[in-house]
Amino acid sequence: MENVTYITGDGVPQSFLPFSPAVQAGQYVFISGQASVDESGTIVKGTFEEECRRSFDNLGKILKAAGLGFENVVQVRNYVGSQEDLAAFNQIYKEYFSAPFPARTTLIGCLGDLLKFEVDAVAMVKQ
Repeated sequence: MENVTYITGDGVPQSFLPFSPAVQAGQYVFISGQASVDESGTIVKGTFEEECRRSFDNLGKILKAAGLGFENVVQVRNYVGSQEDLAAFNQIYKEYFSAPFPARTTLIGCLGDLLKFEVDAVAMVKQ
């Protein structure tokens, strides 16, 4: 496809599942769901706070590989495993994003037992 780039690079988490970590189409970068995984895609278990930060750090690695930062993110979708973690999530979220915040959707209780948190995003390349 024309004007499509698949984002790869040092530190970009890989997956054994059939998807690209991120795809740039025109001026937008679509970032696949990021969880608490290491660079090989192996899940790293921890507290909610640890898993949430690792997920956002992975998002940051992909943004960096695309030549972007968190300030370029225009939409974020968050998946929080448990209602009890919502307050902690909102605090951690503000460590990575600041006003004016991107558009945001947060779903709760949708991850099963494997993950405590996952995030995907859309970023925009400034022209």
